[in-house]
Amino acid sequence: MVRVAVVDDHESVRLGLLAACMREGYDFVDEGANVKELVDKLAGREVDVVVLDLSLGDGISITDNVKAVQATGAGVLIHSIADRAAGVREALAAGAAGVIPKSAATATVMAAIKVVARGEVLNNLEWASAIDADVEFAKAQLGRRERDVLNLYASGLPLRMVAEQLGIAPSTVREYLDRIRVKYVEVGRPAPTKVDLLRRAVEDGILPGLDPERAGDDD
Repeated sequence: MVRVAVVDDHESVRLGLLAACMREGYDFVDEGANVKELVDKLAGREVDVVVLDLSLGDGISITDNVKAVQATGAGVLIHSIADRAAGVREALAAGAAGVIPKSAATATVMAAIKVVARGEVLNNLEWASAIDADVEFAKAQLGRRERDVLNLYASGLPLRMVAEQLGIAPSTVREYLDRIRVKYVEVGRPAPTKVDLLRRAVEDGILPGLDPERAGDDD
């Protein structure tokens, strides 16, 4: 059963998500008007996903709120009006698994929760739009071959299959991946794991429309 908690400073939103989760058969663990309130209420109880509003008016940075939620072991799904590209970008950079607008249908929100509960990255239009609208977002300057390697590898192919697809040696693929990771570090967007590379590929438009279920951590 998917275990869900909600942080939003509007009680009506929290109650609405509670009702939707109960109807979907999810375990609604708790809710709070801010992250500290929720963490105090949880008192060590496990949660799979915390649905988090961006604008809580608590004076705490988006990054700190995302990190505090992650410290509980839960994945973070941003549930916001999503009209602040920089705020959405900050949340994603801090490790949020995705963003879903408050205007989305309830069924869409519930489906997004399930994706995040599986430990996957939510790839949707809101994510891409937030990145496109953020003029301060620095993209890594990848060469054509590097983009080809990243496309195949982040899509879920093991390293050896990437090599076969491109007609190069596995060691050469690994060299390309090392260079790609260095370039992302240089623009302040490190990608040490395969899931991180998936995030970067989605953010940079290398993998538009990727199905998150195809990505993994295997080599």
